[in-house]
Amino acid sequence: MNRKNPIASLLNPLSKQPFQCYLGTGLHSLGLLGWILEQTGRADVYVSTFSTSDAFLSGFWRLKKKKLIGHSVLVADLKASQKTIQLYKLMQNNFDTVYLSMNHSKIMLIQNEKWTVSVITSQNQTYGDRAECTMVTTSQEAFLSLYTGLSNIVNNKSLQLNGLFSRITERNRDES
Repeated sequence: MNRKNPIASLLNPLSKQPFQCYLGTGLHSLGLLGWILEQTGRADVYVSTFSTSDAFLSGFWRLKKKKLIGHSVLVADLKASQKTIQLYKLMQNNFDTVYLSMNHSKIMLIQNEKWTVSVITSQNQTYGDRAECTMVTTSQEAFLSLYTGLSNIVNNKSLQLNGLFSRITERNRDES
């Protein structure tokens, strides 16, 4: 296993293999995102997940601090909102825009002037020791299809989170 970056022992560089899949343990979404951004350079990132975690959000913040992430959007599931409430400030600090929707999809879309990378995974943005399935592709057709679907969810079937809990808290305080 590559000690510098363990993902390099599981997947080939994006430029050498435009479509690859992995089924097993040891490949986590945050590490995969970092590995992709090392190859693409600074890029916009769109994340769709059922559930996220403090660890993923903190790691995402570190990638933003390194200036590897430009514009960022998170779409999380509405049913997982109890966990979302606990993490909403961290979500808002890390992503430019956060949406809640009836969402079980788990994708990451990474785009800049040179690259369009799509990740489809069974893994939420959480950590565990279970086997997960992941597909990574640089196919522009796959990216556009997923981006169109995600845009449809954002534009027609979601609630924008940014500031929502603060507005509700302020309104409840004013009504008291």
